[in-house]
Amino acid sequence: MKQTKKRASLTRQAILLFIFIAIFSCQEYTTMTKDDKARIELDVRQTLSNYYDDIRKSGLTAEFNYLDHSPDFFWVPPGYSSCISYDSVVHVLEENAPKFKSIDNSFESLRIVPLSNDIATYTGRQHSMMTDSNGKIMTFQLVETGVLIKRKAGWKLLSGQTTILNQK
Repeated sequence: MKQTKKRASLTRQAILLFIFIAIFSCQEYTTMTKDDKARIELDVRQTLSNYYDDIRKSGLTAEFNYLDHSPDFFWVPPGYSSCISYDSVVHVLEENAPKFKSIDNSFESLRIVPLSNDIATYTGRQHSMMTDSNGKIMTFQLVETGVLIKRKAGWKLLSGQTTILNQK
């Protein structure tokens, strides 16, 4: 019962954050041109592509280059019922990185919505194939929704959630 209330509270918090971002950025969103939106969508799409390429090449710890380091960062990883902080994500990635020989993620579908020149949301269905240190191959279908924020160093993942749809 406690877990259900906690989960409901976190879900409400996540929904409120997305609503806040949408409302906060509506004025700028309406003033963006089609070209602005297309440019932002292309930039975010390229960032997500680079993100997966780097994980493919360097493993899970390559994610560090794509995570926002601000106190506003949070993520709900697969298998988690609540959001975790940047430091917790780093711990989970460092702990699990040695367990995998390879990780190959790709989007089967991806929708990017620029909310402002510095904030965009995305939702996508993903295919993930992971090979563990013993050579066992695991295949997953995932859905991910996130918010990216543009920083001086480029687009960074600010918040989101990844859920396993099924495992083969």
